[in-house]
Amino acid sequence: MGDTGRVSTPISLGIPNVKEQPPVLAPRRPTRKIRVGNVEVGGDAPVSVQSMTTTKTHDINATLQQIAELTASGCDIVRVACPTDKDAEALPIIAKKSQIPVIADIHFQPKYVFAAIEAGCGAVRVNPGNIRKFDDKVKEIAQAASDAGVSLRIGVNAGSLDPRLLKKYGKATPEALVESAVWEASLFEEHGFHDFKISVKHNDPVVMVRAYELLSEQGDWPLHLGVTEAGPAFQGTIKSATAFGALLSKGIGDTIRVSLSAPPVEEIKVGNQILESLNLRPRKLEIVSCPSCGRAQVDVYQLADDVTAGLEGMTVPLRVAVMGCVVNGPGEAREADLGVASGNGKGQIFVKGEVIKTVPEDQIVETLIAEANRIAEEMGLESEAGGPVVSVS
Repeated sequence: MGDTGRVSTPISLGIPNVKEQPPVLAPRRPTRKIRVGNVEVGGDAPVSVQSMTTTKTHDINATLQQIAELTASGCDIVRVACPTDKDAEALPIIAKKSQIPVIADIHFQPKYVFAAIEAGCGAVRVNPGNIRKFDDKVKEIAQAASDAGVSLRIGVNAGSLDPRLLKKYGKATPEALVESAVWEASLFEEHGFHDFKISVKHNDPVVMVRAYELLSEQGDWPLHLGVTEAGPAFQGTIKSATAFGALLSKGIGDTIRVSLSAPPVEEIKVGNQILESLNLRPRKLEIVSCPSCGRAQVDVYQLADDVTAGLEGMTVPLRVAVMGCVVNGPGEAREADLGVASGNGKGQIFVKGEVIKTVPEDQIVETLIAEANRIAEEMGLESEAGGPVVSVS
């Protein structure tokens, strides 16, 4: 008998079906929706990713350059420090020229809150613990923000908690952080102002997670997640991923900032990857590579590094498998959009489940990059100068 009437079995690919929503661990916690410039936060809006510039804000050119780099890396909202009069004077230009909403970060001086609102910032972050005479300025701030259509973030930090609460609790406990946030929220709400989100940051992920859990039970405020002073890149990534994963997996969190002692662009890379891993942001390039073992017949570490570097910046939803042995290699490569199963000095190249060619080991990387760009072009995207497809918007 011939093949007439045979039903082919579809191959599971990495590219998600655009008609289906990818599974998530838990539905988002219902929160009120606010706006930070043209970005919605809370409600049914996607979880957004934020960072903060490291430049002196009054150095307008340097600040705008860093904001442009963050924007190109996928940053949704950017925060800038405003500790001096010179910084406040720079805000109107920065807010106008930035392609993403700008949040002014205000401490100690309430006058800068009003300056930021007048400058056209998308939002203002206020820290109740260290703004002098903050409570008696709430009505004025609420009125000014409401008139200008500017939202606020009530940002409570363990390192700058109100002295009254430190005395009451002895240290920055989850309960102390939440009490501070709820108190300040109530002051704004008494004046009919509701366009704010809240953060209760701590450098200990366990304390931070508990604080957000408690806060989420007390109101429908949109929540900004952050592990403050998380540390150098490796440590900070682990702490942030642990804390964010614990909360986002329960539907808690509307916007995030990964705080690293590293260039701000690295914060955006980590933040986006966390959201993509939880299916809270459409997945882009994903490298699947084996950890290597005694069965490996190629240098998997180097191969994976070279492929990752060669495809850096690619934004198509592409899963690339880089495998080093004959046990799991063919299966993993077959399940990916593009993959290689390596061994004996050569590699079998798979595209959408089918072996298309076998190449020498020293041609694996260039072959994978070429095939990745070909697939991207088939998806209607264009490659710049023959390199990976990169989003610069």
